[in-house]
Amino acid sequence: MTSEKTTNTNHTKGVETLLGDPKKAIIKLAIPMIIAMSVQTIYNFADALFVSGFGSSLFTSVEIAATGKDALAAVGLVFPFFMMAIALSTGLGIGSASAISRRIGAEDKTGADNVAIHSIMLTGLTALIYTAILLPSATFFLPALGTGDAATMAVSYGQIIFAGSIVIFFINVATAILRGEGDAKRAMYAIILGTILNIILDPLFIFTFELGVAGAAYATILSMGVTCLLLIYWLFFRKDTYVNFHFKEFRFKKDILYDIFRVGIPGSVQQLSMSITMLIINIIIVKIAMGGEDGVAIYFTGWRVVMLAILPMLGLATAVISVTGAAYGAQSYGKLKTAFFYSVKIGFIIEIIMALAIFVLAPFITGLFTTAEESAVIADDLEYFLQVMVLFFPVAALGITSSATFQGVGKGIYSLIATLIRTIFLTIILSLVFIPFFTPAIIGIWWGIIIANLIGSLISFSWAQWHVRSLLVKTQ
Repeated sequence: MTSEKTTNTNHTKGVETLLGDPKKAIIKLAIPMIIAMSVQTIYNFADALFVSGFGSSLFTSVEIAATGKDALAAVGLVFPFFMMAIALSTGLGIGSASAISRRIGAEDKTGADNVAIHSIMLTGLTALIYTAILLPSATFFLPALGTGDAATMAVSYGQIIFAGSIVIFFINVATAILRGEGDAKRAMYAIILGTILNIILDPLFIFTFELGVAGAAYATILSMGVTCLLLIYWLFFRKDTYVNFHFKEFRFKKDILYDIFRVGIPGSVQQLSMSITMLIINIIIVKIAMGGEDGVAIYFTGWRVVMLAILPMLGLATAVISVTGAAYGAQSYGKLKTAFFYSVKIGFIIEIIMALAIFVLAPFITGLFTTAEESAVIADDLEYFLQVMVLFFPVAALGITSSATFQGVGKGIYSLIATLIRTIFLTIILSLVFIPFFTPAIIGIWWGIIIANLIGSLISFSWAQWHVRSLLVKTQ
């Protein structure tokens, strides 16, 4: 932490929440983010529906060629790169939220302000590098990943997303700053605003303006841009947040950069590993399992539904990072233990409910995505994907909350190692191992994903449990 420590007793309501009862803090901070993440997931669900051609007759009498199965596959090809932007910005946000909450726990107001300023500056630099690399090269690498119309659509969709990536980065870091100081409600409002606007704009750009899959990209960037404006107003103009921004004579400080990066870089790599895994799974589907564009469409569409169950856990994880970070900064390890095990319990219950709901509703969900004639061919396989994937949901709750606890206490490398074991190591290897034992081969990939997530989550939970108890031992 920075040596320029300044104590501040004028706490906001969010800060008082962080420093109070850990169970109440988890619930109070998690509920807004679970709502926000759930709404965001509903958007992801709706976005895929619109891209598949669902509801086109309501907005135009003209058949839009750039929708349907090929369009789903096109978005699926770009999705890993979109997730890379999410990964980089989310990692930076996690590092910032963790560092801010730990300084709040230690009553270091000046340190929290400095972390927030550094986070914003790093956001701009990272977004610039991301766009400079991917935007000009999209016409080369995207066609190499797909074939036919799907590859062409992927280029038009991807270039728009890459060009507007600054809004993706800023939203993730700005909302993380708010969460780091316990202001989960405003983070929720910002996310919900962009999500609802996106749902409204999607069909207009896709069908009414007849832009097809490119319209979905324009809708995404425009809606996120509006969210950015709201966040800019809150952080830089209204100035009622706990952290304050003073950019005059700003200079990067090594100790603050280190504290952000020791959680942020592992967090970004952790998120990137998931994107890389998705990209490799796409390649395995097409090149090894011979699943073709149908297989990519099943995986991409089905995984969006899986995120409907998992993203509420990510909302819970944001609360865990802030609450455990504040407890760690205050050296209140009993509170830290309470927050960890309570969040595991809540997450496990949520995921059991989500697993049962998706299993029962799988035929209905499949029907929504396969209304177009050319999409109907994947209906049975998509329903199977949804019903078997629910097997790992409850245990995934243990892994996600464990990773969040590692990040909260500043042990980002532990969270990264646990995630790499699950993604790069277990998921890819087991998917390849199971392919020869199933017909069609693509089913082996689905079971590899399931088993990898079960084993990986249990490893993460066991490790986090040991670490929390070791902190308590040190204070005895």
